[in-house]
Amino acid sequence: MKKVKLTIQGMHCASCASNIERSLKKVSGVKNVSVSLMTNKSIVEVEDNVSEESLKQAVARTGYKVVEIQTG
Repeated sequence: MKKVKLTIQGMHCASCASNIERSLKKVSGVKNVSVSLMTNKSIVEVEDNVSEESLKQAVARTGYKVVEIQTG
């Protein structure tokens, strides 16, 4: 299990954050998602086999862009 912090560009309302959260939760191996509109960040708890690319694609499907990824 690892935590991935995504910095997301383009969110401007609570609905944006909610849509991103829903999309990330659909990725296989994602256990927990928290999206903050105020900080433009998302913290995602994932299994070790989940790729950063799959998380980026989930965000992109909602019309937003991941500009930074930190794994910790």
